[in-house]
Amino acid sequence: MTIDQHGIETTERTSGSARAVLDHVAASVPVIASLVEHGDHIAAWADDVAARLVSGRRLLAAGNGGSAAEAQHLTSELTGRFDGDRPAYSAISLHAETSAVTAIGNDYGFDEVFARQVRAHARAGDVVVLLSTSGRSPNLLTAAAAARAVGARSLALTGPRPNPLADAVDDAICIDGPSANVQEAQLVLVHALCTAMEPVLRRGSRA
Repeated sequence: MTIDQHGIETTERTSGSARAVLDHVAASVPVIASLVEHGDHIAAWADDVAARLVSGRRLLAAGNGGSAAEAQHLTSELTGRFDGDRPAYSAISLHAETSAVTAIGNDYGFDEVFARQVRAHARAGDVVVLLSTSGRSPNLLTAAAAARAVGARSLALTGPRPNPLADAVDDAICIDGPSANVQEAQLVLVHALCTAMEPVLRRGSRA
């Protein structure tokens, strides 16, 4: 038995697939741990977003592929519940509107599938959260522009800087690392954000 560079015990009989699993898990650890460096930033987002939701604003979220799943995870925690019972808050995943996405994509092109919905649903003071590991998706860039045009606050979760989406929004948290590991860290960030928002959301519901 030997200890590899990640501190993981291996044997000569460790299979190729098992090695791949161990390598992936080991690679994810420092990326997730790097969220500690963004702690104050995440907390500031939590305070701002929670205050907007309590005041009656809504949150719109969007992403592509795995980032769409992460965005939908965030909205489900707000319309459902994250930790204990409380009233629902308005949160919409734009990519989950399948008829709208396909109609807009067909009529206006895929770059408009989120931006047109932002123009339809977002109002001044709402918050638009855009998730991307690359930060280069054209449909998210047009959504950021649409959010700015209607007066909504735009936030992005992306992979490493520099990237166009981080520059296009009002604020961004950019995580360094390979795409898959960034996406894993983004889910931890979403849960940390919800954890920090929960006390404000509960107090707000009793106000």
